[in-house]
Amino acid sequence: MLRLRTAKSIPRNVISTLNRTTTISATPSPLNPSLAANLHSLSIRLLRSFTVCSVSRNTVANQSPSLYRSLCSSESSGWTEEVEYLDESGSVIHSGKGIRSVEPGVDDHVMVGGLKKPLMNASAVAKIVEVVQRWKWGPELETHLDKLQFLPSMVHVKQSLKIVEDVDAGLSLFRWVKKQPWYVPCDECYVVLFDGLNKGKDFEGIQKLFEEMVQDSGRRSDHHHSLGAYNQVIQYLAKAEKLEVAFCCFKKAQDCGCKIDTQTYNNLMMLFLNKGLPYKAFEIYESMEKTDSLLDGSTYELIIPSLAKSGRLDAAFKLFQQMKERKLRPSFSVFASLVDSMGKAGRLDTSMKVYMEMQGFGHRPSATMFVSLIDSYAKAGKLDTALRLWDEMKSSGFRPNFGLYTMIIESHAKSGKLEVAMSVFKDMEKAGFLPTPSTYSCLLEMHAGSGQVDSAMKIYNSMTNAGLRPGLSSYISLLTLLANKRLVDVAGKILLEMKAMGYSVDVCASDVLMIYIKDASVDLALKWLRFMGSSGIKTNNFIIRQLFESCMKNGLYDSARPLLETLVHSSGKVDLVLYTSILAHLVRCQDEDKERQLMSILSTTKHKAHAFMCGLFTGPEQRKQPVLTFVREFYQGIDYELEEGAARYFVNVLLNYLVLMGQINRARCVWKVAYENKLFPKAIVFDQHIAWSLDVRNLSVGAALIAVVHTLHRFRKRMLYYGVVPRRIKLVTGPTLKIVIAQMLSSVESPFEVSKVVLRAPGDSVMEWFKKPIVQQFLLNEIPSRADILMHKLNVMFPSSAPELRSMFPPKPIMSSKSF
Repeated sequence: MLRLRTAKSIPRNVISTLNRTTTISATPSPLNPSLAANLHSLSIRLLRSFTVCSVSRNTVANQSPSLYRSLCSSESSGWTEEVEYLDESGSVIHSGKGIRSVEPGVDDHVMVGGLKKPLMNASAVAKIVEVVQRWKWGPELETHLDKLQFLPSMVHVKQSLKIVEDVDAGLSLFRWVKKQPWYVPCDECYVVLFDGLNKGKDFEGIQKLFEEMVQDSGRRSDHHHSLGAYNQVIQYLAKAEKLEVAFCCFKKAQDCGCKIDTQTYNNLMMLFLNKGLPYKAFEIYESMEKTDSLLDGSTYELIIPSLAKSGRLDAAFKLFQQMKERKLRPSFSVFASLVDSMGKAGRLDTSMKVYMEMQGFGHRPSATMFVSLIDSYAKAGKLDTALRLWDEMKSSGFRPNFGLYTMIIESHAKSGKLEVAMSVFKDMEKAGFLPTPSTYSCLLEMHAGSGQVDSAMKIYNSMTNAGLRPGLSSYISLLTLLANKRLVDVAGKILLEMKAMGYSVDVCASDVLMIYIKDASVDLALKWLRFMGSSGIKTNNFIIRQLFESCMKNGLYDSARPLLETLVHSSGKVDLVLYTSILAHLVRCQDEDKERQLMSILSTTKHKAHAFMCGLFTGPEQRKQPVLTFVREFYQGIDYELEEGAARYFVNVLLNYLVLMGQINRARCVWKVAYENKLFPKAIVFDQHIAWSLDVRNLSVGAALIAVVHTLHRFRKRMLYYGVVPRRIKLVTGPTLKIVIAQMLSSVESPFEVSKVVLRAPGDSVMEWFKKPIVQQFLLNEIPSRADILMHKLNVMFPSSAPELRSMFPPKPIMSSKSF
């Protein structure tokens, strides 16, 4: 056995370990010198290795690195004591000098015997890795790293981090290194650590380490930035779809002055686009342009479709041109996005140009691109180009889909090209596609709108036979067509089918009825109304009133009365306008039988104006009050805020009727009350002593005659009683009433001169005219009859007659309607 004997400075546990290691089986014969030298070298290596390992853990924790190194060397860093190799008997076989320790940073080498050998990087890295893997983290790790027998460098740290698989242990080592005075910021260290954290999906750890990297960068005056690490972090976070964190790191990297590479920009833009935030992607793209970063093919492929889809077509097309100038080959997606977006934006020429250019690059149009182009041209009304693309699509081997058939049919139908639409419609059926209700409805409505009854009915029957339910608009279009063509029976059949389908048909039936009413087809309207009643379909009071008025205009009083009764019984409002319109028909009627019918219709209205009419024609004994009081009471009951126009209309028609019936006194009472209630506020104007005027342009014939007589009577009283004589008096008649009023005044030799629209006379002449007896009779009693006019002429020719006696005679009876 061979034993090792050393100086007392070497602990016995180390010696025992070394002895156990160097024990060999040998004969008692002497050992040759070469073998002894080899054993000496082995013992030195073992001694280096086990000197550190043999120190107890508690002792090492309380000792400084210099004391720790003194276990193998003296304070003067000289040689250790002699190492002697003994045999079993204890005799010395060989002796030699041991290892000398080295101060870190002074001599990065060791002395092996008498040889000076450098410390290998691999040995240093292995030692660091050994310590890190043994202690992992915490104070113990830092203590053992502090007691390393050599001075580590950043190269050792980088290689150690690459070997250590435990990310937490690597982070502990790196944080210890950052505390050392020899630490220099290293991009590769951060890259290795970020890579390990990314493999472990520890994105919180990545964020924390990134913050440390930013702080580390800000503390140093040289502003050394880990460019690769910054970009690597952003790319990792972007690929992991950590949107907020990635964008935050991107902003911090920009604030630190770090240059972001193209791949990082691409990853960020892809992240925002995938998250549906294109405006943020464009913001990143704009910052990329400001930094003069070189766009690569991926950037173009990414940003051009996004710009096109977001409507920024000019920017997208500019990048497309720039991409071609840089000799980059656009992909199919770039062409497809530009073709689609330009077409939808109405820039059809540019869209077609890009489409043709795409084929020049060798790309084959897809079915989606054909659909987009055809849709754009069809919506723009360029149906010829759409059909050419349609044929090109089929020749390219693509089968038009259901939606494309529908779009082609509807676009041609809506543009009035019904023949092409029907041709494509038949091709659609042959291709095995069942047209949708919207397609049927479009064709039906367009044929109905063009007045093609046969085609519309054929499409309707085809639609119902296919089991499809026509829409409400289809039924309305078809019923409107049949109503305009006066096919009442067919329209009734369609309406009943519509009702059977579950639709509410009241409104549609009323619309058909209104078509007949507006078309003045009263017989068809009455027939359709009877059909509605027999089918249990109701209409509204407004349409009933419209049909009633149509019957009145056409003299169908027998049919009008039941309609009015229906209107009254259904709580329909018979207002003053409707009553006045019936009275106007009575004024114009010249048939006694129809007069009786009209009087019956007036009584059917049950309006208060009819009771007023009946009371107006009775005597004062039955009314028990004078006619003027009776008229005033009626007009006091009118709501002038709501019925002022109706009341004015009633006065005009009523005065026509009263004058026609010869009831001049009653007519003057009605006019007097109407003027008192300011129904005609601007009719009479007193302009001091200059001009007095009467405006009758807005009155009926009867109302104008009564107004002239009554107003001249007022002028006469004012002039005679108060002695006021104006310069002139005007009667503004307008071209229509001028002749009637001029004839009436000429019968009593009035001084009024007739001009285009005005009758005027000097005030003095009118004053002299007012003094004549016949004028007095004319103004006080009635419009003179032919007998009165003849008597006046006799008085003029024979002034010896006694007019004062004749003026005492009782007044003439009221003139009849025939004399009027």
